[in-house]
Amino acid sequence: MKKKLVIVESPSKSKTIEKYLGSDYTVTSSKGHIRDLSTSGKDGLGVDVENEFEPKYVISKDKKDVVKDLKKAVKDSDFVYLATDPDREGEAISWHLAEVLGLDETLENRIVFNEVTKDAVVEALNHPRQIDTNLVKSQETRRVLDRIIGFKLSKLLQKKIKSKSAGRVQSVALRLIVEKEREIDAFKPEEYWHINAKFLKDEIEFSGELAKYKNKKIEIHNVEEANSIYERLNKEFIVSNVKKTKRNRDSKPPFTTSTLQQAASSQLGFSAKKTMSIAQKLYEGIDLKSETVGLITYMRTDSIRLSDSFVQDADQYIEKVYGKKYVGKRKVSKKKENVQDAHEGIRPTSVERSPESVKEYLSHDEFRLYKLIYSRAVASLMAPAVFDATSVSLDNNGYEFKVTGSVIKFDGYLRLYSDYDKSEDMLLPELVETETLISQDIQKTQHFTKPPARYSEAKLIKTLEELGIGRPSTYASIIDTIQTRGYVSYEDKKFSPTESGYLTSDKLTEYFDSIINVEYTADMEHELDEISEGKDNYVSALRSFCNQFDPLLEKAYENMEKIEDKKTGELCPECGHDLVERKGRYGTFVACSNFPACRYIKKPEVQVEETGEMCPECGSPMIYKQGRFGRFEACSNYPTCKHIKKKEKSTAASAKKKSEPVIVEGEKCPNCGGEVVLKKGRYGEFKACINYPKCKTIIK
Repeated sequence: MKKKLVIVESPSKSKTIEKYLGSDYTVTSSKGHIRDLSTSGKDGLGVDVENEFEPKYVISKDKKDVVKDLKKAVKDSDFVYLATDPDREGEAISWHLAEVLGLDETLENRIVFNEVTKDAVVEALNHPRQIDTNLVKSQETRRVLDRIIGFKLSKLLQKKIKSKSAGRVQSVALRLIVEKEREIDAFKPEEYWHINAKFLKDEIEFSGELAKYKNKKIEIHNVEEANSIYERLNKEFIVSNVKKTKRNRDSKPPFTTSTLQQAASSQLGFSAKKTMSIAQKLYEGIDLKSETVGLITYMRTDSIRLSDSFVQDADQYIEKVYGKKYVGKRKVSKKKENVQDAHEGIRPTSVERSPESVKEYLSHDEFRLYKLIYSRAVASLMAPAVFDATSVSLDNNGYEFKVTGSVIKFDGYLRLYSDYDKSEDMLLPELVETETLISQDIQKTQHFTKPPARYSEAKLIKTLEELGIGRPSTYASIIDTIQTRGYVSYEDKKFSPTESGYLTSDKLTEYFDSIINVEYTADMEHELDEISEGKDNYVSALRSFCNQFDPLLEKAYENMEKIEDKKTGELCPECGHDLVERKGRYGTFVACSNFPACRYIKKPEVQVEETGEMCPECGSPMIYKQGRFGRFEACSNYPTCKHIKKKEKSTAASAKKKSEPVIVEGEKCPNCGGEVVLKKGRYGEFKACINYPKCKTIIK
């Protein structure tokens, strides 16, 4: 009897799901996309621009065996379900699978689930649908658009200015970084001064800052002004006003793809690429003690919506663990423009699977990310934190100093989320109007305005999202691309453009400003959304773009100045043409200018360092060399003489090889009386009993 076949994208996900379904099902994986646009045809686009932008797809070289196995699996099955990811790209992969495997696209065989749990998968199997062709066309438009821009712009830049590539979204991200750097370069710092008074009451230290003079805001521009004010102040301050208010601080909504990447960057120090890689594993399935299950919902989402069932379970959990007063009122969020609300915000698949309960099954970084996701989702459903906020005005000869502070009265959601939401509020003593305070110290300090901060990864992602550029699921690859292309450097967790980045961005701005800009790129995202909703179509969107793009490209080819390779002053030993400096994947190298007719590459000169010894076999000097396993000493007369000096093994290495323990003199095991020895572990050297494993004592 034939089985039903379920095709997913990921092998690890297929293993998880196969454990949920009975013997009537076989689950296999496409291992991602099985085909892509070819690189044949005019300009190598794989798209017939003159014929309604007809795309030509080819099976990827590394997927031919996968397709062969899938076809056999389909032949051995009586029905096929397509269970790729629940987004546009996943929809497109399902469509490609249906095309290649010869499946009837009118069948209701497409299933989607937002979490890899047994209940979610079984529920999806009970509600299959047809492939959504609008979603497929939206993704196809994006792919063709990116291919046209990427291939044509990259070819132009490589020919004219030796840049490696350009792209619809990556070039806008680069432009933001370049423009920010120019803001920093143009910035002129301005001097200003602060005057602060420090106080002590009821053993509580606090301070106030000069804010007004005779009810008007005051600004101090130089030392003369600061000294003039300072001389008019005395140590006695009168409390002129005390204002107390109750302030609520609401919890933040659950993570979207973008906010997860931002928080993981700022809170955990993860790159966007690392965050998405770990989140993918948490989503696809983790082997727990009694089950294999996805710990989080799908991590590519713009939505902050949570399912009714999760909210209900979370409310019960919060009441059980923290108490009824910690249960919050559910906030209904309005859908933002340009948001795909097909699934939920990122949350744990079960509120009962607390981070601590699954910690032993996760790596260190998996645990940290899961804890962040879990805490944010559950905290979003908890009550607000409540503070008593106090604002105090202090008068000193008409100069008004402001003191602000607060005391937390109810921790609310901070009970769970305090590790990620720190409060810097100052604690104040009880202060009453008209009382006199004696200042412990009055200080005047000089400051200078600071230039705009460079983009961190979190800030760049936030800016891209706010401007409507790209999709959150693409931010990791965008950032990775501009770094690997050498357009930006990333130092002290901040981006700055390289010389190549400046040149590339400037030329694109000069010749393609109407297309490579924030507004146009955001508008294109809106148009792709329109296609996904059936309100626009593939051909008209691409034709409209090409009508604007093609004249700009033609003008750039005519007018953009070509940057010639820098000559070294040497001639090629093989053909006599000039040798020039070129930039490659591993840096700058010297090669023949007559490439590709001549493929000569000059080998870099190697500095020879003699050891001071002579070869015992031929008498030539011994030199240091660098090999696969590090530095070694060899004869300089290689390959005539192949003598290599053997390394002397250190005492420690010999001891390690012989497994001879290093005994700690004067110490004995408190449990069995055995010798105490030094051992090396994951976190460094430690002391333990020599009688391990019979005695497992570790000496602190």
